Amino acid sequence: MAKSSNHKLKILYINKILMEMTDEKNGITMSEIISQLAKYDIEAERKSVYSDIGTLREFGVDILSEKRGKQNYYYIGNRHFQIAELKLLVDSIQSAKFMTVKKSNELIKKLESFVSKHEASMLQRQVYVSERIKTINESIYYNVDKIHTAISQNCQIKFKYFQWDMYKNMVPRKAREFYEVSPWALSWDDENYYLIAFDSDENKIKHFRVDKIQDINLVELKRDGKDIFEKFDLGAYSKKTFGMFNGEERNVKLLCKSNFAGVIIDRFGKDVVMTPVDEDSFTVNVNVALSKQFFAWVFGLGADVKIIEPEYVVDKMREEVKRLMVQYGV
Repeated sequence: MAKSSNHKLKILYINKILMEMTDEKNGITMSEIISQLAKYDIEAERKSVYSDIGTLREFGVDILSEKRGKQNYYYIGNRHFQIAELKLLVDSIQSAKFMTVKKSNELIKKLESFVSKHEASMLQRQVYVSERIKTINESIYYNVDKIHTAISQNCQIKFKYFQWDMYKNMVPRKAREFYEVSPWALSWDDENYYLIAFDSDENKIKHFRVDKIQDINLVELKRDGKDIFEKFDLGAYSKKTFGMFNGEERNVKLLCKSNFAGVIIDRFGKDVVMTPVDEDSFTVNVNVALSKQFFAWVFGLGADVKIIEPEYVVDKMREEVKRLMVQYGV
């Protein structure tokens, strides 16, 4: 019988079969491998399959075999990703609000190709862990790609920036039709993706939700703000902005109950200096961007965390408390 046109691809199909059908808990016999090859119109003998498996092993594919009764079972051992690692990636993708449901599922489907069909079903169970709010902007992938391209090519970008109105319509954020900025970094904060950029018109660093960016294009102008971003600390920037809301930056002193040390470390990192006042409390100085979100964070911690310095910021907190009392008729 004449060999099929697929026969020269036999070794690749053997690799495909083992990758898709086997793992450490699920092996297949030589007869099953030959049977699977027949589905690809490839007729094979045991001797040639043994030889191909040997070649794949020499190439670095971790093909193992285990004797069970009278049969040898072949399976893939180590892979690029372990199932536990992929579960973490899947959960991160599913949790990310900046990705649409469609794009999330497409990416998770691609991750399934790194494991056997048996383990892929475990990843699918991860997908439906819970319902989470997702963006509806399908252009998110292309926005991120263009931003990375602009950063690597050291050029500026131009885009429209939108927000939701009360009628659930996307409307321009400001009267100006386009923003033109110098992109320097991307940050994932509070489950959203942000562009960190330098706005030459306002001569300051700004951030933009990537899922609210539309009609993004590269501009043939070199990026501005290099001197500023050479000293820029993205981690510190994220710590001092609450919910990525900007405000006047100030060093603030907080008086905290001792059992809130973990809360402070989680928010500002382990480098903060906490000075004991007594056995039950400590003070800490932190740099923050003053915004309603910051004051709401402090307010939400109740009597256990209090702003004590500077007086200017304490007054701001008092004003915010008064505003809330008026708003709720207290």
